[in-house]
Amino acid sequence: MARLKTDWILFLTILAMVAFGLVMVYSASSAIAELRNGVAPYYFAVRQLGWALVSIFVLMYFKRMDYRRLNTPAWAFSGLGIVLGLLVMVYFFGSHHRWFRFAGIGSFQPSEFAKPALIVFLAYFLDRRARVINDRRTLQQAFVAVAMLAGVVVVADLGTAMVPVITAVIVFWVAGLEKKYMLRAGAIAMALGTVAIIWSPYRLQRVIGYVDPNYTKIEKIDTQGRLRAWLQQSTTVHDTTYQPLQSKIAVGTGGVLGVGLTQGKQKLMFLPEADSDFIYATVAEELGLWGSTAVLAGFIVILWRGARLFVLARDDFGKYLALGVTVAIVVQAFINISVVLDMGPTKGFPLPMISLGGSSLLSTLTCLGMLLSVSEHEG
Repeated sequence: MARLKTDWILFLTILAMVAFGLVMVYSASSAIAELRNGVAPYYFAVRQLGWALVSIFVLMYFKRMDYRRLNTPAWAFSGLGIVLGLLVMVYFFGSHHRWFRFAGIGSFQPSEFAKPALIVFLAYFLDRRARVINDRRTLQQAFVAVAMLAGVVVVADLGTAMVPVITAVIVFWVAGLEKKYMLRAGAIAMALGTVAIIWSPYRLQRVIGYVDPNYTKIEKIDTQGRLRAWLQQSTTVHDTTYQPLQSKIAVGTGGVLGVGLTQGKQKLMFLPEADSDFIYATVAEELGLWGSTAVLAGFIVILWRGARLFVLARDDFGKYLALGVTVAIVVQAFINISVVLDMGPTKGFPLPMISLGGSSLLSTLTCLGMLLSVSEHEG
């Protein structure tokens, strides 16, 4: 069979979304760059452009590389080891346990690279163990690797840990993991997630702010209001409904056609993180239904082409590499969009390729480079 060529639909979609993201980062950050940070309007956009150039170079590197070269213990285990080491270092020496900050360059978030590291490991692992996926030894090995990575990420950011964990669950399910093991893994994940939420008051307050913002249901049980008082004393943000409310105002204001590029008002100190975690609300306000639908369509194209590569790949490593990349990016995008539309508790992580954030962009294009490599070198 002739070698498959570049998937131009996927490749051009990626480039278009990166370019669109740069435009929206400028639009969303130009005003607050002056008002809040006292820098030039184009400061954050130029910095994002620098990250985009580096990320596209990395995309092309992995695109040209034969993906089968990743199917070695060196790539599978060294990636996990490096990410785990960086996560431990950032916990002790980083800012808020999440970022390394470098003067004049910006910040670097190691947890973003848990995704490509885990994806390569899962593809390597399942290439060798997929036929005995329900063997106890296989399950133990997989659980230790995923739990170790997720546990270290959770310490700094529960939301960021959700994406690699959900990715691992879906990949194992597709690989044929029996229902009873899926249920057990789900129960363990829910239990650990509940502990992580309760352990941090701000996480618990966000969840309560979504399901019971006025504490009407909780106060029927906690009649003296001790939980509410404790949460308000333990966290710096008391109104957890403010951000979703401002996001919905932005989306509603945009209507079908939007108010016009750069003309949005919610980004002017009303909507927090309008250039990063909530940039989809800025898109909806300025470009309306058509613009926000176009962004959603971009991720649907990635889902379509990734699923196609999963079916066409002739070896298990390529199949699970394509599946892992596709699931990780699409799941993160859909969760981000659902939060912006107030369909889930507020959780801060970026919209892939659109939001401000160099670490996220580099991590995402690394993954997509591997996905393109499956098409480029398959056959």
